[in-house]
Amino acid sequence: MFTGIVAAIGRIETVTPLGDHANAGVRLSIDAGGLPLADVTLGDSIAIQGACMTVVAKTDTGFDVDVSRESLSKTVGLERPGEVNLEKALRLADHIGGHLVSGHVDGLGTVTHFAPVGESHELRVRASADLGKYLAYKGSVVVNGVSLTVNSVRDNAEGCEFSINLIPHTVAVTTLKHLKAGSQVNLEIDLIARYVERMLSHTTLAQRAVA
Repeated sequence: MFTGIVAAIGRIETVTPLGDHANAGVRLSIDAGGLPLADVTLGDSIAIQGACMTVVAKTDTGFDVDVSRESLSKTVGLERPGEVNLEKALRLADHIGGHLVSGHVDGLGTVTHFAPVGESHELRVRASADLGKYLAYKGSVVVNGVSLTVNSVRDNAEGCEFSINLIPHTVAVTTLKHLKAGSQVNLEIDLIARYVERMLSHTTLAQRAVA
């Protein structure tokens, strides 16, 4: 589990294929930036751009993860060298500064607008209708590993567009600063919303069975 509070901006230095067949995954070698690694051991989880990955090798300043072709097909930002948001897995004694995050990307969104508004930035993202139903005013969403608060939600023919206000600190300490209209982003819906839907659907099916 994670909280969606980015601890450091790292950088994917190399992307090495794990085989020569079409379904081969890749190994990422990542410079951890300012992320402390003294307490990280092999097998630990680290969220990279919002996607939970397992450490398979480490040095004093970086670590490696293996990414399957399936994960590559469902995410963005892991297929080439570049900056990435990093967060180590949550410990039971840690503060939850954002919200409970699983590190499982639910789908991709497309940035439709990213521009300064006063001292902050407004970010608007288009998501599919399947994901849009989980988004609510003042609810939580994860964008590229960052826990954010939804300011508005608008359903349309293309799915759903939601907006977020980014304070200067968030822009400065995450890779969100590089976004522009047309950029794709990793999205994870609120964990609680997922369980609420399951409970409501199960209740409805039970009521139909009784009727």
